[in-house]
Amino acid sequence: MSQETQPISGHGGPYPTPIIVGRLTVDPGWIDYNGHMNVGYYGVAFDQALEVMLNDHLGLGETYVRTAGYGPYILQSHLHFTRELHLGDGYTIHYWLVNTDAKRLHYYAEMFAEADGALCATQEALILNVSQSTGRSAPFPDWAQARLTRMAAEHENPDLAARLGAPLGIRRNS
Repeated sequence: MSQETQPISGHGGPYPTPIIVGRLTVDPGWIDYNGHMNVGYYGVAFDQALEVMLNDHLGLGETYVRTAGYGPYILQSHLHFTRELHLGDGYTIHYWLVNTDAKRLHYYAEMFAEADGALCATQEALILNVSQSTGRSAPFPDWAQARLTRMAAEHENPDLAARLGAPLGIRRNS
C-alpha cells in the first residue's frame, strides 16, 4: 500500500490546546463489583476518545487505516488513577501532543469529571505508525508529519514536563 495518500479526515490546524473530547459517559458494562468504573475501562475510555482526536483533528484514525493501510499502534501506555467515576458519570478527556517524529507520537491526556471538574485519571502513551500489510513500522505520510509537527508546536507546554514520565514504584521514607 502506498504512503502517498491524501488526508480524508482531520485538518491542518490550528489545533485547540488542549484538544478536548467531551460528552462522554460511563457505560453500565464498565462498572465493577466495587460500584465504580473498572480499572480496565479507563483504558477503553481513553482509547475511544483518542480515536475521536486522531480522526477529527489529525486524520489518523479509522479512516486513515482503511484508506492508507497504515495505522496507529500504542506501544506503551501509563495510566494513573486519581478519583473514581460511577455509572452514568459524564467526563471529558483533554489531549496534548507532547512530541513526534517520522514514525511516532507521544501524547498526554487527562480525564475530568463533568460534574465538578475533578481530575479522575491521566494517560501518557507512545504510538507507532504501522503498516497493516507488513506489521512493521513505517513513516507517516508527509501530510500527517506536517500536521503532527504543527500540533506538537502548538501544544508545547513547559507545565506538562512535571506530569510526564512518572516512575512506578513504592516510595519509602528514609
